[in-house]
Amino acid sequence: MIRLCLVLSLLLGPIVARAGDEAPPKRFRAARSVHLGYPAPDSEWFANEMVVEKSVNGSYFMACGWNTGYFGIQQLNSSTNTVVIFSVWDPTTGDDPKAVKTEDRVELLHEGEGVRIKRFGGEGTGGQCMAPFAWKIGQTNRFVLRGEVQTNKTAYTAWIWREDRGDWWKLATFRTRTGGKPLSGLYSFVEDFRRDGASVDETRRARFRNAWVRSVGGDWVSLRRARFTGSGAEWESKDNIDAGRDGDGWYLATGGAIRASNPLRTVIPLDPPVPFPQ
Repeated sequence: MIRLCLVLSLLLGPIVARAGDEAPPKRFRAARSVHLGYPAPDSEWFANEMVVEKSVNGSYFMACGWNTGYFGIQQLNSSTNTVVIFSVWDPTTGDDPKAVKTEDRVELLHEGEGVRIKRFGGEGTGGQCMAPFAWKIGQTNRFVLRGEVQTNKTAYTAWIWREDRGDWWKLATFRTRTGGKPLSGLYSFVEDFRRDGASVDETRRARFRNAWVRSVGGDWVSLRRARFTGSGAEWESKDNIDAGRDGDGWYLATGGAIRASNPLRTVIPLDPPVPFPQ
């Protein structure tokens, strides 16, 4: 019997060892960022509406993005700690805001009442405007962005609609060196910035509709096509994302039990446009 056990241990030992050496399933740190890219002419104005349907702490719902910055709302560390955020990049490379020469930094031309202005870094550098903003699940949030060319620079101004006051809140105007380019590269996104390992299992979802631009030629153009893309960091979950058409607009979702109904790089069209609202 002792001899039989010895033989079995010699035969089975390597098999057991190999099974035990198998790597556990990869644990992702965050849900993947998902985007809608809008084909549009070079523009001076960009307006969009967004309804957040599901949110958790550490979520960014960005409505008006372009090739020099982005503008949206965030849920920070609680459902009541919510903000509006508007950021514009410096025309330089690097992540240290202190290393940027004064003449290369984003200029602040207007600071709205009740906002906080600061420099940011870590994902490029630039100027940032942030303010408390009590958005709610299911509420329509309205955003307007202007990009005004001023010689070799562009001045960007952001407004958000305050439902409780019935007015447009002018948040800030930042100016940066662009070579005199108007708004282009328009997009929206949903992002998990908590990235703590648990956030990958939580769902974020938003709807986007009534997106318009005013071209540099003065024409109002309804945005009727959007291209679905996602970020590619190795520590982000890849499969639990989705985007698609939702009535006369689109939705974006990431995290939790979400599963894709459209593959990445799908272009999602809407019906022909309605006239611009007067």
